[in-house]
Amino acid sequence: MKKSIEQLTKMDIKIYEDVDLSKYTTYKVGGKCLGIVYPRDINELIKLLKYLRSNSIKYKILGNGSNLLFSSKYYDGILIKLSFFDDIEFIGKNKIRVGAGYSLIKLCLMAAKKGLTGLEFASGIPGTVGGAIFMNAGAYKSDMGYVVKSVKVLTPDFQVINLENRELDFHYRSSFLQRHPDYICLEALFELKLGKKEAIEEVIRERRERRVISQPLEYPSAGSVFRNPEGNYAGKLIEECGLKGKRKGGAMISEKHANFIINYKNATSEDIKYLIDLAHDKVLKKYNIDMKIEQEFVNWE
Repeated sequence: MKKSIEQLTKMDIKIYEDVDLSKYTTYKVGGKCLGIVYPRDINELIKLLKYLRSNSIKYKILGNGSNLLFSSKYYDGILIKLSFFDDIEFIGKNKIRVGAGYSLIKLCLMAAKKGLTGLEFASGIPGTVGGAIFMNAGAYKSDMGYVVKSVKVLTPDFQVINLENRELDFHYRSSFLQRHPDYICLEALFELKLGKKEAIEEVIRERRERRVISQPLEYPSAGSVFRNPEGNYAGKLIEECGLKGKRKGGAMISEKHANFIINYKNATSEDIKYLIDLAHDKVLKKYNIDMKIEQEFVNWE
């Protein structure tokens, strides 16, 4: 693998070697990985991907790491962060073209300043635009499928194409991109509605205050662990199983909100996964409800 890293350097692709994954995930856990690369543009991204594929080196596109749980094992692959894909352009009265690496929260606040409504639901989602589209992130009965008009993607055969909203097949916490991970989101076109700046910002303020009261924002977490089952709430089910405050090592099922698992004291990935599995199995046994996990497990084979 060392020769592979050296070859990337010779190709003028800067790689940060042997990085600690806890610095790149919101749980603040994980082992180390082979390296991380920040492609500067589409051409460099394509050059990198072609090299990795031709040399059978595994890789993963990484946003803000807000929906991932890496194991503590060494990840012998490359992480690719699209942080340089962060251009933003306001088009006409109500459209925004923005790069996949742009912060979703920042985009929400920018839209509010322009008096554009529709993204208020995203004001507390700590991901990138690309990651949010991949997961079809949502809250308050809305999600990316309501506001994304089209997405520019890199296909598995390195073509750059546009996918319209209907082609992205958005459903609750799922999308075409999630089911076809070899397609990489490069940028998105959002179509919002005109609103009143003050009213939009007030909604964002109210929801921020509500989150502070109801969610354990003072600790590292990955947000909601489970999708809400139809007609029910994951946090309520977990609480009714008596698991609120349950601890494993440095991880805990939050006492504020049972659908959050927090890293309150130097937790390991394994501590967190134990509690995820415990909550899932207890709810399944008590209610016969197979709760769907929102987080993606990486490097647990």
